[in-house]
Amino acid sequence: MAATMKNVDEIRNRVILGEFGVKNVHTSDFPGNYPGYDDAWDMHKFQKNFRIDVVHLDESSMEFDMVGIDAAIANAFRRILLAEVPTMAIEKVFIYNNTSIVQDEVLAHRLGLIPIKADPRLFEYRNTGEEAAEEEGSEIDTIQLQLKIKCSRNPRASKDSSDPRELYLNHMVYSKDIKWVPIGNQADVFADSIIGPVHDDILIAQLRPGQELDIIMHCVKGIGKDHAKFSPVATASYRLLPEITLMETVEGEKAERLKRCFSRGVIELEDVNGKKVAKVVNSRLDTCSREVLRHDDLKNVVKLGRLRDHFIFTVESTGILPPEVLVTEAIKVLMAKCQRFLNELDSDMNEVK
Repeated sequence: MAATMKNVDEIRNRVILGEFGVKNVHTSDFPGNYPGYDDAWDMHKFQKNFRIDVVHLDESSMEFDMVGIDAAIANAFRRILLAEVPTMAIEKVFIYNNTSIVQDEVLAHRLGLIPIKADPRLFEYRNTGEEAAEEEGSEIDTIQLQLKIKCSRNPRASKDSSDPRELYLNHMVYSKDIKWVPIGNQADVFADSIIGPVHDDILIAQLRPGQELDIIMHCVKGIGKDHAKFSPVATASYRLLPEITLMETVEGEKAERLKRCFSRGVIELEDVNGKKVAKVVNSRLDTCSREVLRHDDLKNVVKLGRLRDHFIFTVESTGILPPEVLVTEAIKVLMAKCQRFLNELDSDMNEVK
């Protein structure tokens, strides 16, 4: 690749956002591509540069920076979060009575998508064979839930009322109506745990007097690769850290327009000798809309880029497991994949010998 030494570092480390396109989108720092640069992978160099900084953490979401890795590894980590961290979800629905207007198939599908609060690390995978499919679940691989509810008229309702909430009892079926039925010794093993739907206010069906639901559900352990209901995250995404560089001093009315071109908090105005001067305060907040490039007098005073090896991850849990636990489990899955690959490599080398 023909490039002056002045531009090599930018090509290697930055993605440049231009007016008519994005430059340097492909990784190019592989061994031998740039004379004078040693791009051979080195464990000590990786350990020195790699870091994870937790920016925000609460019970349902987490934002952290992963610095010093390639996009392929970051994307592998994201895909593992989406599809390979196991959870417990409703797999079998036994409908003994359903006189609501919701068809059995639709009802079963709705139930399957309700996130279940249960630690999957405490359960085993269910055997997937024809013989195993006919067997009943055991306490080590199955959670049994029950939904039994019947709608009736409210004898205390006013005669002039037309509000279903006052006229009927149990006319709205919510996830809170799903109850856990322990199998075997589960009542003792999970005495300190509350097994059931993560959220109590998920609407399942609406009933009218005389209609009822009598359902038994079996939850099993699975991964999002098999079905989306097993995915432990509502979203898992990453973006590159934005970098905004002012090429010259911007002041006055021009500075105010520059500020409006970016997300709130990115550009602030400072008072310097009685003049308002633009200053980059927090480029992390920028959405990289490139709005500034639409202004002829502003597009040459700012340079927009992204750091190629600085990933801002956002993980939002469905509530089954805390986000920090999901990240830890995803790392374990990635480590297991790497170990399996090394084992296969060793076995192939032994066969060659």
